[in-house]
Amino acid sequence: MPVEFLGIAATNDGSETSPRSGGAFDPEYTLRLARAHEDHGWDRVLFAYSSGSPDPATGAALLASRLDRLQILLAHRPNISYPTYAARVFASLDQLSGGRLTVHFITGGSDHEQQREGDTLTKDERYARTREYIRVVKKIWTSREPFDHEGDFYRFRDYVSDVFPVQQPRPGVSFGGSSPAAYAAGGAEADIYCLWGEPLAETAEQIESVRQAAAAAGRKEVPRIQVAFRPIIAPTEELAWEKAHRTVGAIRAARGPQRDPENTGSQRLIALAERGERFDRALWTPTAAATGGAGNSNALVGTPETVAQALLDYYDLGVDIISARGYDLLGDAIDFGRHVIPIVREEVAKRDAQLAEAAL
Repeated sequence: MPVEFLGIAATNDGSETSPRSGGAFDPEYTLRLARAHEDHGWDRVLFAYSSGSPDPATGAALLASRLDRLQILLAHRPNISYPTYAARVFASLDQLSGGRLTVHFITGGSDHEQQREGDTLTKDERYARTREYIRVVKKIWTSREPFDHEGDFYRFRDYVSDVFPVQQPRPGVSFGGSSPAAYAAGGAEADIYCLWGEPLAETAEQIESVRQAAAAAGRKEVPRIQVAFRPIIAPTEELAWEKAHRTVGAIRAARGPQRDPENTGSQRLIALAERGERFDRALWTPTAAATGGAGNSNALVGTPETVAQALLDYYDLGVDIISARGYDLLGDAIDFGRHVIPIVREEVAKRDAQLAEAAL
């Protein structure tokens, strides 16, 4: 099966290791970073979401109008808009991009972060709302006739959109999480299920949970699996580990007090870091520990060959989308694209050719 690579579509040059040099939304830098991904073998980039960040849909529109090939993954939280409106925004962006949009629906793992924008639902209520929201958006994307909706969270009458996606029957839906509620929601509704980088054994267990949830929802096709890492690469193993320790030092120096995470995914990362620093071929947990388990934060450390082989270990588990983001956003995107992506693609092509030959 083909492998795809997802990078980050940051709107400024700040990261966990260094403050940004300008404003929160620097359109010139946003385009420069996106072009670096497009020119160095990446398939798509993610516009992430937080309560105080620039509007990701605006950034997505910028890329859609200025770049020709790079696909866009747009993060969206259901609490910020009604699904009738969101479905039109997504369809308009898919039109603007010529069919290059995927939407990543975020349920929200922090009560504090959700409440910053007026969302007071409990975690379980948020998952139920997300499932309903996704179903409504899908129906709006595909229904040419007006329809009514009477749900637990949304109610409307006689709705039909006048703008539809380029992609048929609809754009892809991406979803993530590591709790039973997340598996149930994403297993039922997602085309792509997103996980944070954990050891191979734990990743295999999560993939099985997603597959079981999809089967329980009556689906014949299971979601594709995406796993996210923070690669730290250098020409030699010694230099890579020196770079890794410098990176953790910079994270610790830049981070303020941390809240105890509420979401299961971050709790899993912290528990993993407490078990040990190194797992499997190249997985390293101190970067996650230094951020309090914040988001995609476990690293893969080594030469490009070592990191590529580590990624192939995940590919062999059934992971066909690799999310990777360095700490020097621009420089690391170029280096990873030049030195790691070609190795992985070449090895995947060999595996596919062997499978095709065996099937003859």
